[in-house]
Amino acid sequence: MVAAIAALAAAATVVVVALSFALYAAVRDLIGPAWGAASVAGAAALVAVILAFMLTRKARPPKPVPGDDQNLASRLIDLARERPLVALGAVAAAATVVLRNPRVLSAVVGAFFASRAAAPPKGKGKR
Repeated sequence: MVAAIAALAAAATVVVVALSFALYAAVRDLIGPAWGAASVAGAAALVAVILAFMLTRKARPPKPVPGDDQNLASRLIDLARERPLVALGAVAAAATVVLRNPRVLSAVVGAFFASRAAAPPKGKGKR
């Protein structure tokens, strides 16, 4: 089974490389080698965005913690479902900020994955 998956991945890689060369050869004479390479990169980015969109649409967010009306993760997922273009703009802005200041990334990741204090167990009342 693993060998079959690896063979499919290798075949897909060969197809993507061949299509990239074909696209480059088609546009190189029209717009030049530099813009031809840029068009190949843009096409690859477009395919990656489409695949990411298809994969994230099927993702199911975890159920919210009882007593927590809206945590950060559920608010972000709701925003992405209701307004995907706004969410895409927010991701682009966040990527720009992170590229300019990597310390922001560590703060955001720490806040996002910070463990919440566990609620005390609901035990039986005093007798």
